[in-house]
Amino acid sequence: MAEFAVAETIAFCYPIYGSRVPLIMRHFATSYAAALAGKRVVILVTQLIFSGDGARAFTDLFPSDHFDVIYAEHLYMPNNVNNLVILPKTSARGVVRCMRRAESKIARIARDINNGIVKRRGFSGFSRFLGGFQGKPWPAMEAKGMRSIKIHDSCTTCGLCITACPMKNLEIQENKVIHKSNCTICYRCVNLCPHRAINVFFRSKPRWQYKGLPKNN
Repeated sequence: MAEFAVAETIAFCYPIYGSRVPLIMRHFATSYAAALAGKRVVILVTQLIFSGDGARAFTDLFPSDHFDVIYAEHLYMPNNVNNLVILPKTSARGVVRCMRRAESKIARIARDINNGIVKRRGFSGFSRFLGGFQGKPWPAMEAKGMRSIKIHDSCTTCGLCITACPMKNLEIQENKVIHKSNCTICYRCVNLCPHRAINVFFRSKPRWQYKGLPKNN
């Protein structure tokens, strides 16, 4: 809270889910609502495909004109959702290309902000319409994802998923990993498990795992 109080400009970066702000960022941002009043805010969101008003959706968490958005932008990222056929695996070359483009864009964003350039991606009427259309089913999907985590018998209780979970949603009880229905659907556990023993939404094991940038890149 002290850091927020003295800062004039605060940047938020989060992945967009169904054109909406993920659970973990909603909890974090709203807990600091009072400290954000009157601040200058930068909003950066990562997306797989066009999210409409993904960046603007952050402002829905607060009263109107609660702060001044001086920059809002979307950044494309590789696909880490590994259990939906309609979302194919990003190739190793595609991951490298995507990350390099994101780094270049971030450098441009930094220059724009330093030069006083204001940009608000996702704040147009069309973006808001598209985001609202895409985001309509998300609350139901999020609720389902929070309670539909499947942990297979191949789990060795190594604890890697527990360490990686930002929501502290996983723990070991009676030599088994259990979940507490508080998942933010980040897919960290699904992609990190060495035995592919955990999945979200679906009961079958994931077909592949997203591992980030290939080595030597």
